[in-house]
Amino acid sequence: MSHVATAFVPLKIAVLTVSDTRNEDTDSSGQFLVNSLIDAGHQLAEKVILKDDKYQMRALVSRWIASPEVQVVLITGGTGFTGRDTTPEAISPLLDSHIDGFGELFRHITYQELGTSTVQSRALGGLANHTAIFCLPGSTGACRTGWTGILAEQLDARHKPCNFVQHLVGA
Repeated sequence: MSHVATAFVPLKIAVLTVSDTRNEDTDSSGQFLVNSLIDAGHQLAEKVILKDDKYQMRALVSRWIASPEVQVVLITGGTGFTGRDTTPEAISPLLDSHIDGFGELFRHITYQELGTSTVQSRALGGLANHTAIFCLPGSTGACRTGWTGILAEQLDARHKPCNFVQHLVGA
């Protein structure tokens, strides 16, 4: 398979919370992701809370994709089916390639917790300009599931037989 590093490679990770109601005091999902990535040894590049506006999301994520200071973007929120949930529509056009298995695996893992309600998750992942982007639902539980069930391993260069680190700029 792919080359796997023998040492941990700290990544520069940006976190975006998409919410019309959360602020820094109430953003438990974004804070969970920040704490988790730091605890894992990665670096927080930036953390932002934006209203659910696909053009603001595209502008911010495009800036991160173009920056050598960001290798991974974690987005929480805006992946449901309400009229205000536009994260997939905002992010999909920016992707050079989709990581279909991310959403599939997220829904598979979540099925154990939520049953068939997991079909309403539009979690997605992809690569853009050698930057990995992962969109998770807005609940802290969903972020925990995504981080512990998928991302912690896939963002670790030591994970075998393969991981995303080799695909990222500057890694």
